[in-house]
Amino acid sequence: MTHEPVKQTLRLGIAGLGTVGASVVQMIARRADALEAAIGAPIRVTAVSARDRHRDRGVDLSGLTWFDDPVALATASEVDCVVELIGGADGAAKAVVEAAIGTGKHVVTANKALLARHGAALARAAEARGVALAYEASVAGGIPVIKALREGLAGNAVSRVYGILNGTCNYILSRMEAEGLTFEACLKDAQALGYAEADPTFDVEGFDTAHKLSILTSLAFGVEIDAEGVSVEGISAIQPLDLAMADELGYRIKLLGVAQLTEAGIEQRVHPTMVPKASAIAQVMGVTNAVTIDADAVGELTLIGPGAGGNATASAVVADIADVASGLNRPVFGRPVDRLSPPRRVEMQRHEGGYYVRLTVHDRRGVAAGVATRMAEREISIESIVQRRLEKDASSDPHGRSGRPVPLVLITYAATEGNIRAALDAIAADGLLAETPQLIRIERE
Repeated sequence: MTHEPVKQTLRLGIAGLGTVGASVVQMIARRADALEAAIGAPIRVTAVSARDRHRDRGVDLSGLTWFDDPVALATASEVDCVVELIGGADGAAKAVVEAAIGTGKHVVTANKALLARHGAALARAAEARGVALAYEASVAGGIPVIKALREGLAGNAVSRVYGILNGTCNYILSRMEAEGLTFEACLKDAQALGYAEADPTFDVEGFDTAHKLSILTSLAFGVEIDAEGVSVEGISAIQPLDLAMADELGYRIKLLGVAQLTEAGIEQRVHPTMVPKASAIAQVMGVTNAVTIDADAVGELTLIGPGAGGNATASAVVADIADVASGLNRPVFGRPVDRLSPPRRVEMQRHEGGYYVRLTVHDRRGVAAGVATRMAEREISIESIVQRRLEKDASSDPHGRSGRPVPLVLITYAATEGNIRAALDAIAADGLLAETPQLIRIERE
């Protein structure tokens, strides 16, 4: 589906003037001549809306029409394309996008939460009106992964897409690994630097990554968005010992979003993951994002870049605006909404792969053997086992066992999640555990 490229000025209304919105205004002004030369018509911001019209945003808003009500901006006659940068799955953001589409205006948004919850309905409405709903900035900031999946890899069958989709989590894990700090200490620093919100739950517990992953899943596999079908775990339980053990065993820990096509359906999962240190995604540190796509024709393709920030996100927003001005209007999720397949969920219990298991056990004779027996009963093969004993003290037995809790680390060969969980329940029932086990999945290349 396409629309006619603009022959006159494309007039933009920007709803939301935070860091990204201000950067879009600046970028459109700075790149005005280059954009017009490339597209054949001018692009101009004509209207804006935000909660506080008196706040200094460091951008020149003179000559622009100000709307206190963003929905009024979305329906204004002087606007051809609405840029929604308010955020949130409902409320003003949803009202703005619905109003814009309803009055036949193109929409560009960076709102992953809105798309994850209402993407199908909004896409259907946009198709019916013949307008664009563009959202490159909603996933991985400045990395053009939406365009890669929807356009650049159209001739490929994708089998897996996974990546680091949240810079806050990657920053925290990078600092924990490099400096041996606790999660709590790194989170405090991330908040001080502006990488994490005052309430960081949405980021560190994996929900932000899950929203983004659900969008990538739809594009990669031609299915309806199913954000509720994503299995989600965050990083708050990761301890410095886990990162140290990962390093010793040849891995790094990353919070990954993984969508994988299996015979049973599509796995969608977000969780801390051990990745081989030699892999491209293991090299991605700090607030940087990365997405790897496994496809039949190109093999493995990894895109790395800034996943957030005003300029990086504005870059993706302006790219979408340029597509709108050029008349490029692909189906929102790669194919018309009515041709998207219903998702076939694969429950996490059926996931099969290698696992890192850290057990805090009582340091006494027979514990390791008891653990191994319970694993064997569930047909779980152990690749390696490492036990960290404390130094001898007066209470130790002649073999150096203190009876106090010590970590026992296992790396398993491929096993199902259900079997792993059942084995851990049996080990706990035997009274061998002093703490809740740590379970981290291994994503091998």
